[in-house]
Amino acid sequence: MIKLKTAPAEEPLEMEEAKSHLRVDGTDEDAYITTLIIAAREYCEGFQNRAYITQTWELWLDEWPVLFTVPLPPLQSATIKYYNTSDVEATVTSTDYFVDTKSEPGRIVLNYGKSWPSTTLRPANGICVTFVAGYGYSESVPQKVKQAMLLLIGFWYENRETAAGALGGTDVKELPHAVESLLWQERVF
Repeated sequence: MIKLKTAPAEEPLEMEEAKSHLRVDGTDEDAYITTLIIAAREYCEGFQNRAYITQTWELWLDEWPVLFTVPLPPLQSATIKYYNTSDVEATVTSTDYFVDTKSEPGRIVLNYGKSWPSTTLRPANGICVTFVAGYGYSESVPQKVKQAMLLLIGFWYENRETAAGALGGTDVKELPHAVESLLWQERVF
């Protein structure tokens, strides 16, 4: 199980960038555009299985793996805690493992001559990997991601609701192909 602990402090796009793309003047639509920026980031992160702006997550596991594959690259850092059958929390010493921030997705492996604690873990969610992921700040997010977000924001802005079809059905519009084409290039599987 993965759970967001600390959300990004900013978005990859600023309001002015989105409004310029939408050709919107004034502030009447600012609240709506803000929700579109957040939703576009969430959609794009979900499609690529990445984190864009620095954020903190918890990865909960039931048992010690040979190596931890940490989702949502790029990985910045990680710490590991575990819980025994009495639900007592302990921290794995950081010198016992290596955090691989170069691979995508990131990994955590034991250092030479080290082993995971031999304590019997509680039956579920006995291990918590708290990790920080993301490119950093908005200026570090790839431009193709920002472009995909702008295209998505523009699509949602122009297609706020589905329109009733001629026979009472719904006219559901598909996302622009360019959005997924831009995001597909660095999608993590």
